[in-house]
Amino acid sequence: MVLQAHEGRLITAPGPRVLVATAVPAERDAVARAFGTRAHEVPLPGVSTETLHRVGDDRYDLLAVGVGPALAAASTATALTAAALHGTPYALVVSAGIAGGFAPDAPLGSLVVADAVTAADLGAETPDGFLPVTELGFGTVHHRPPESLVRETAAATGARVGTVLTVSTVTGSAERAAELRARHPRALAEAMEGFGVAEAAAAHGTPVLELRAVSNPVGPRDRAAWRIGDALAALTEGFGKLAPVLESWTSYDRHDPAERTP
Repeated sequence: MVLQAHEGRLITAPGPRVLVATAVPAERDAVARAFGTRAHEVPLPGVSTETLHRVGDDRYDLLAVGVGPALAAASTATALTAAALHGTPYALVVSAGIAGGFAPDAPLGSLVVADAVTAADLGAETPDGFLPVTELGFGTVHHRPPESLVRETAAATGARVGTVLTVSTVTGSAERAAELRARHPRALAEAMEGFGVAEAAAAHGTPVLELRAVSNPVGPRDRAAWRIGDALAALTEGFGKLAPVLESWTSYDRHDPAERTP
């Protein structure tokens, strides 16, 4: 990835690079705090939501991609394409941020790492219930992060492992929460960007990881029960523990991560 233009020359950073995609700047800044250094902005053509922020040893690029799967996919794809055109593609994309957690398995302040990034409401309603788009003969509804990376992430951060749902409409009732859990028994959390980020990563052949900190329970909306500050703090702490895992994992052959050996 290009670091900056200096006297007409393009300067690049060596080694594998990681793109961290969050929805909003508050989440992006929570990740940046894990590195204990100031982020600096790098203009990125075509991404109107936020400029890309570079932190630490310039291995990490942080991008607030916007809210919802469509904008997340578009912004992530722009960043991935820009890197590829410069001849320095990313080794990994991480979707990170806060999320609603399904009680009691994902309590407030806990971390969740996805072993399946799932589009929960991409499909059709029928008289017999919801049909995912795959049963209509189109597309996909699941992206699966590398198993070895999920295991290493959970071990390093204490994150719970399960499905993270991507929704276009945040759940606001107990009935909807129960319906989602019935369709996705391993669901631990819901958010709005992971599947969009994963779709963009898949189009570039890039592995994806999703890490979420739980800020509120999935179900009836009760703003008084939300713990956004605590979740952002958990995200900072978790990413501080995750960074060495990412640096180690991306240093090996990511095309067959299950077979990696030091």
